[in-house]
Amino acid sequence: MNKFLITLLIPFCGYAVTAQVKRKAVVKKTVTTAVAVKPKTLLDSASYAFGTSMASSLKNDGVKNLNYDLLVKGLKDAFAGQTPLLTQEASQKAIGNLFKSLSQQKFGPAIAEGKAFLESNKTKPGVQTTASGIQYLVLTQGTGIKPKATDTVLVNYKGTLLNGKQFDSSYDRNEPLSLSLDRVIPGWTEGMQLMPVGSKYRFFIPYQLAYGERGAGQDIPPYSTLIFEIELLKVNGK
Repeated sequence: MNKFLITLLIPFCGYAVTAQVKRKAVVKKTVTTAVAVKPKTLLDSASYAFGTSMASSLKNDGVKNLNYDLLVKGLKDAFAGQTPLLTQEASQKAIGNLFKSLSQQKFGPAIAEGKAFLESNKTKPGVQTTASGIQYLVLTQGTGIKPKATDTVLVNYKGTLLNGKQFDSSYDRNEPLSLSLDRVIPGWTEGMQLMPVGSKYRFFIPYQLAYGERGAGQDIPPYSTLIFEIELLKVNGK
């Protein structure tokens, strides 16, 4: 390559390198940094505290996340006196259905266990099933009168969970119980009207007709299918 050609190429190469450097320098990365929000006033602190308190309570009840945009909109609409997107009845229903769904997910195994037990139990000899789903087995058939739903009765009984754990018994207290049939669980109200005085029945009660999705205290978990042995001693009338 002659000297003239080399002389021409040197400044051209320098220009190309310079152009590439300049072109690269034009590209800039935009870095966004989160701005820390800190409470500065009493209202700021209280507002944040309301949020954390509400979230902690909801988390304890099984709520893992919410639609935060609609949550904030609900707060703003309520404070501003705007017409809400949902009526009070619809709001209560939505909240109730959410918690019911979460509860059913949590206690799914108990629901499945109860359903499987009743499906199997209804095929056993002597077990009868009512239209509502209560199952019962006659241990002793009495000959007295049958109570009505508004009657007060005197009974002996014991109640157990499906695993055999006993949660209550009048026999252990050696004291029959007097109760009104319109103030007990639906399974008792319906079932005891089948019993003549002097009878002893064993009832298998699905959770819907027992203590439902809430259970009862520490001894009866939510969605528990229950077994009761009930002896009807006397009908006292209304």
